[in-house]
Amino acid sequence: MRIDLKDLTPVERQHYLQSAVAPRPICFASTIDRSGQVNLSPFSFFNIFGTTPPILIFSPSRRVRDNSTKHTWHNVLEVPEVVINIIDFAMVQQASLSSCDYPREVNEFTKAGFTEEPATLVTPPMVKESKIKIECRVLETKTLGTEGGSGSLVICEALRMHIDPSILDEDNKKFIDQRRLQLVARLGGDWYCRTDEQNLFIVEKPNTRLGIGIDALPAPIRTSKVLSGNHLGMLANVHEMPAIDPSFDDSRLKEIFQYYSVSPEEMENELHSYAARLLEEGKVNAAWQVLLALN
Repeated sequence: MRIDLKDLTPVERQHYLQSAVAPRPICFASTIDRSGQVNLSPFSFFNIFGTTPPILIFSPSRRVRDNSTKHTWHNVLEVPEVVINIIDFAMVQQASLSSCDYPREVNEFTKAGFTEEPATLVTPPMVKESKIKIECRVLETKTLGTEGGSGSLVICEALRMHIDPSILDEDNKKFIDQRRLQLVARLGGDWYCRTDEQNLFIVEKPNTRLGIGIDALPAPIRTSKVLSGNHLGMLANVHEMPAIDPSFDDSRLKEIFQYYSVSPEEMENELHSYAARLLEEGKVNAAWQVLLALN
């Protein structure tokens, strides 16, 4: 299926792009106008774009259905300050309620049942119930178009964070423990997702030492019918080709050699299957020893 975006209606473009570019973090922005009227609204066109200086950008886009602009956009033009309140699973339904198109004079804090908490550096209030609040100064605003669905960028400098101690790691109480903060993210349509310990996983990040690369893997491993692309990526992330460890002792490996020694093809399949299982458990070194046993 091939789609030329220029041939789609704005609603169709919104569907395909928001379903494909996902999950997206949600900016829960509290702003205020010159008269002191507060607004609170979530935006999934949002992310971090640098840490020195610390820059956050979100987009109060023009509405697709009627090309109207949002109160948040008008507020940051009048008072260039915003608080980014991070949404977690415990507050996602209330946050969604705050996205309703209430009249300008209506306070979404009240409608959604949140508590205003005074900020310390900026004028808009923080959401007390949010476990992370980021006070920001708006550095620049930029419009990207004039039709429905056009984006409007709000480029912010993060000034101060407020973090609930309950989401800090147990050891030094200094850094955020990703498992304790059940973040939510936006998908297409009415779909959301959340992070919790059951669906989190770790991917070891290459730093100064380079991985050997999939092209450097031995051909039987690289062309395996059992090992997936993820498995090969884990194997290829080692910094040098592993050597056979004579001290490696594994009962399952012994069983494979005992029962499949008469059939090299079946033995290779079993060894690759066992290595895949070890990789799923994060045991890269053990998986390499199993695969090297064929040499």
